[in-house]
Amino acid sequence: MARFKRLVLGMAAAAFVLAPIAAEASIRDTVNDILGQLALVAHPDAVAPAEPVTLRPAAAHVKMLDDSILQSNSLSEYNIPALPSQAVAELPDPSVEKPLKKIFCVEYARARSGLAVFGDAKFWWTRAKNLYARLSTPVEEAVMVFTADRKLRLGHVAVVTNIISNREIRVDQANWQNHGEIDHSTPVLDVSAKNDWTKVRVWDMRSQTFGSHIYSISGFLAKDLVRQASN
Repeated sequence: MARFKRLVLGMAAAAFVLAPIAAEASIRDTVNDILGQLALVAHPDAVAPAEPVTLRPAAAHVKMLDDSILQSNSLSEYNIPALPSQAVAELPDPSVEKPLKKIFCVEYARARSGLAVFGDAKFWWTRAKNLYARLSTPVEEAVMVFTADRKLRLGHVAVVTNIISNREIRVDQANWQNHGEIDHSTPVLDVSAKNDWTKVRVWDMRSQTFGSHIYSISGFLAKDLVRQASN
């Protein structure tokens, strides 16, 4: 055993002499390698040490949130925009009702709105002066007054049921197709250049699109303001 130690010291001294001057860490590694080789020679049954494992820093990554994590978060944590009073998806589709007897637009609008205005529809705007609010923009439950023209010799009136945007509303009306019918949830589109609701196009049930004719609007008659379309 003493001989073995002398051999180790001699080889270590040789390594110090022959190796170029290097950093202390390099000399230590060299000595450790020699001692390891001598240990294997002296004890052949010994198990060789495991290869060193090089540790590498973990690669940076982003953890993606799955649907279950997102669903677990409360909606109050996010900026949810305010919803309208009635979602567009909840609006009924335009439809036609056939009553037992023919109904004219004026009697239907009078019954629905409660406005005590009489005579042909073309007179409603003038006769409502000093009696009811005369508005230039739509209001829910107000009466929209069509100006008489070559297609509407007696004018026309309809009841505003929903305001979709500052350019579109829905109305209920009677006798629009001259059959004494009641048209429910009829879309009406403002096509005026200034968005002042003086010119509109009305939904055509047969073609399922807005009609090509442009109608002039005198305005809107209302008892009380419910919700006015903004410009």
